[in-house]
Amino acid sequence: MNNRGRDFIPFHAPDIGEEEIRSVVETLQSGWLTTGLKVKRFEEEFSKYLGCSHAVAVNSCTAALHLALDAVGIQVGDEVIVPTMTFTATAEVVLYFKAKPILVDCEPDTLNIDPLDLERKITAKTKAIIPVHMAGQSCNMDRIMEIARRHKLKVIEDAAHALPSRFNGQMVGTIGDITCFSFYVTKTITTGEGGMATTDNPEWADRMRVMSLHGISKDAWKRYSNEGSWYYEVHFPGYKYNLTDIAAAIGIEQLKKCDRFWTARARIAAAYNEAFAALPEIRTPACIPNSQHAWHLYVIQLETERLRIDRAEFITALKDQGIGTSVHFIPLHLHPYYREAFGYKPEDFPTATRVFERIISLPIYPAMSEKSVQRVIAAVTDVVDKNRR
Repeated sequence: MNNRGRDFIPFHAPDIGEEEIRSVVETLQSGWLTTGLKVKRFEEEFSKYLGCSHAVAVNSCTAALHLALDAVGIQVGDEVIVPTMTFTATAEVVLYFKAKPILVDCEPDTLNIDPLDLERKITAKTKAIIPVHMAGQSCNMDRIMEIARRHKLKVIEDAAHALPSRFNGQMVGTIGDITCFSFYVTKTITTGEGGMATTDNPEWADRMRVMSLHGISKDAWKRYSNEGSWYYEVHFPGYKYNLTDIAAAIGIEQLKKCDRFWTARARIAAAYNEAFAALPEIRTPACIPNSQHAWHLYVIQLETERLRIDRAEFITALKDQGIGTSVHFIPLHLHPYYREAFGYKPEDFPTATRVFERIISLPIYPAMSEKSVQRVIAAVTDVVDKNRR
């Protein structure tokens, strides 16, 4: 039965309350809209929440990754190891330096970067690793940090999905050399658009802060306040990556709700896990021991050998029942640019190529009602039942 007329359950919906609205209105009424005291407060509260020494707010996670690579000294001709199972931003920032992204296959269960393949890809030109905590499940950071330290490599964590995630009890954002977070509208907390870089290294934090605003001397934003001066100096050719106070006003209130949001997503994930355990056609997300999954995404893998339809048809069948989905991600080696620029082939990354044909991201967001969760479960079960081999 076609159910397109029913209320559509989106893949994601942001949870914005009266607190965020009031905070934005207060900022608008203050007359200070761009980078200012609200951004500074957001940085301070974010670093306190994670337990790191420094947090630098910027306008996207992509900007944070770019600044992080700049801070650790990536140069032309260097190689940076990147998982193929990620969004394009993770690798494209490497190309900004005319450096080379070296793609690595993923683990079949977590979809995170495969440490064995990672170590095989290290050469004399390798300078850094960018692990991505897929869907909010932390990578094996003990193994990655051990490899990095042995080979004298920097670790820039792409934690766009990983707030709040933990590995062996330690918050993601306090493990690698620099960690980069996203506050895009679909993420676990949002500022609409935005990002943050965290580190315990004061020199890297200062460099990222300066480079985020045209390479002008530190606290350049103060030149328009009563604390500042008209005089400024450009120390480096920097970028325009600063976050606005309007965005930070949203972020401050969202951060207060971060744990509550996580509890809601974890509840939904638990309901999905329990329901789908009875379906051998569905592989539920792997959770590694002694970790906290952020549950930014809930990614199932279809056991397509047990079904009469493929992933695309499965998605269409869910859409017909009013269920929004997505796919995270199309591996980088399958995109035209990476195929043509670096000669990557599907068989070069057998695990990522295989799982890509099976993965579907189901709706999971804090404002999702129990009724909606049960509708998703019923729809997935119905599609499986009707298409079982």
